[in-house]
Amino acid sequence: MKSFAALALAVLLAGCAAAQSKEPRAVSETAPPAGPMFEPTEVRSAGSVTVDGVAIAYQAVAGTLVVHPKGWTDTLAAERRRDKDAGKDVPDAEASMFYTAYFKEDAPAESRPITFFFNGGPGSPTLWLHMGAFGPVRVETPDLVHGSAPYRIVANDQSLLGVSDLVFVDAPGTGFSRVAGKDKADAFFGVDQDIHAFTVFIRDFLSKHGRWKSPKYLYGESYGTMRAAGMTLALQRQDIDLNGVILLSDILNWDLIPDDPQLNPGVDLPYIVSLPTYAATAWYHKRAAGNPPELRPFLDEVEKFATTDYALALMKGNGLPDNERQAIAARLHAYTGLPLAYLLKTNLRIEYGAMQKELLADKGQTTGTLDTRFTGPTLDPLSKTASYDPQGSAIGGAYTAAFNDYARRTLGYGEGRHYESSLGVYGSWDYKHEPPEAGRPLIALPNVLPDLAAAMKQNPQMKLLVTGGYFDVSTPYFAGWYELQHLPVPKELQANIAYKYYPAGHMVYVNVPLLREMRADVADFIRRTDNID
Repeated sequence: MKSFAALALAVLLAGCAAAQSKEPRAVSETAPPAGPMFEPTEVRSAGSVTVDGVAIAYQAVAGTLVVHPKGWTDTLAAERRRDKDAGKDVPDAEASMFYTAYFKEDAPAESRPITFFFNGGPGSPTLWLHMGAFGPVRVETPDLVHGSAPYRIVANDQSLLGVSDLVFVDAPGTGFSRVAGKDKADAFFGVDQDIHAFTVFIRDFLSKHGRWKSPKYLYGESYGTMRAAGMTLALQRQDIDLNGVILLSDILNWDLIPDDPQLNPGVDLPYIVSLPTYAATAWYHKRAAGNPPELRPFLDEVEKFATTDYALALMKGNGLPDNERQAIAARLHAYTGLPLAYLLKTNLRIEYGAMQKELLADKGQTTGTLDTRFTGPTLDPLSKTASYDPQGSAIGGAYTAAFNDYARRTLGYGEGRHYESSLGVYGSWDYKHEPPEAGRPLIALPNVLPDLAAAMKQNPQMKLLVTGGYFDVSTPYFAGWYELQHLPVPKELQANIAYKYYPAGHMVYVNVPLLREMRADVADFIRRTDNID
């Protein structure tokens, strides 16, 4: 999905660090290694952060765990052997997955929640949630404009350390994580391969750090929401139940993504579920008819239109009468601010990137993708759609610079190593997914709703918090709401799902007041579900 790739491509406090253990050994790509390709690493440091007026002392652990492909058997350290349940020979590959964990000092593990965070992409490390949202420090970036170096790193009084220990995990091949072996792409760069790697990582992390009894949470953003939903069932198959899952800017059913729906004629849902975000964008830039004074009542009206008159018109296809076509175009013009003639030319279907390119074309401006409140100069005035994301360009350098400095100066990790802020695997990602009981990976856009439904049925105590921003075109908020309204679970389990949307973009946390509100919502969710008196 172009929006996820754009995010990936976009991209102190003093502490005392102990000596680092062995660095991963270099690996030859021409011959299988005689021993393990990687070995675990670990650096410990200490720090303190004040949240809600309370100083929280913590231990930080920056390190790696080694993860193997599905089907691996570890009867011998370096032995690759076909598992009886594996469908083919086990890939010759390993991954060294980097993480930064924060443990509150003197907190008993069995009564202390632990939350695992990951960003998306596919191909993005988890520096965004780490340095922008819930870690003990965060980078300051100006809201809605492009900042510049030097970037300021400050103590994060909105850290979630007040309610949970935190583990930020980089996907294989991103950040300080590494993959090696002749089959490394097949082993780790795909929907199910990625779910497997993170599942094994969490299982082994719980063992290494003695956290099996802790209340457990997943927090996924963007493509990380697909990973999290798939992991709910995968973790249960490892006998690991979750207390809760938090999704930020979710996309669990890729039939709803707005990327290039014109290449799949007859599938009109992406246009329908994206329309409320287009309307929110027009509202913000004062291009909606009548300049409605409040956003949420305006969106209620647009959502109703999108799922009734607009949906019916699109379903009629070429059989839509001209008078109805004109009437629908007029409503779209009022909600989106796009010219009537343009909407008729597009056959009432607003293509991905077109809204961003066309809304402020008279000003030579392009709106953001991750956050449509952002604007920037249009790169090509003659292009059909937007060719870049102003928000990604505005903050990517700040986050990457901040984490590189923080990791090396404060965590004491990364000397002599490159931090991979983006990995170009989007186009080659293996998108086949095997839903529960399908018996085989399906040749279709991935959909992890069946996995999540199966996990909720088997663990009816697991709760879900769904969050997002009204100004996010990459994963439209209404698409996230719509897909979970079609989660195949009984009514009593639907009550386990809570929703919260903010006047923000994809990364709600870049706006400090909204970060404060979102942190309060997530902290409340953890307190209500951790089963601790």
